[in-house]
Amino acid sequence: MTDRRAQLLQATIAVIARRGVRGMRVQEVAADAGVSVTLLYHYFGSREGLLEAALVAVSDQAGRYAARAAEGATSARAELVARLVGELVGTEEIQINSAAWGELRWASVFDERLRPAVHKLTAEWVDEIAELVERVRAEEGGTGTVDASAVAERLVALVEGLSGRWLTGAVPPEHLQELLADAIKIELPLP
Repeated sequence: MTDRRAQLLQATIAVIARRGVRGMRVQEVAADAGVSVTLLYHYFGSREGLLEAALVAVSDQAGRYAARAAEGATSARAELVARLVGELVGTEEIQINSAAWGELRWASVFDERLRPAVHKLTAEWVDEIAELVERVRAEEGGTGTVDASAVAERLVALVEGLSGRWLTGAVPPEHLQELLADAIKIELPLP
């Protein structure tokens, strides 16, 4: 991705996190990025193209900070916990990214053009978590049948719901992190 395109997407994500999708104006994004509206349309074609690209950028950013959170994990379980709990860490980067993801996800309820991208990116996240669930089971010698996809689906949904509670200020992130860690233990009991 070019530096200019990345700059434009960062400005878009920041405006979405600040104003929501309905409140996002291409003119404000251009002003925040210090470029003309024409340049935004050159790169993304339309407002919808900009929103779809922002969805992918938010997902990519989440993947990068999840990977950073999991650096040094010595087991699949530790990596799973770090990646999921890392979504609820109160840094500005994660807060902006989470707010933008939540807003774009909810906007897709009303804008069917966003749905395919939301579905695809969510499915990719669930698949990544399911692979980690399988690794936990393999490392820990789990017996019985664990439906890794179902566990991953529940954990991803929980992260999204807890994120909303954090972003509204209803619950401190530390408490939500504890709740999520407890949910992982329930889904994947320690041997």
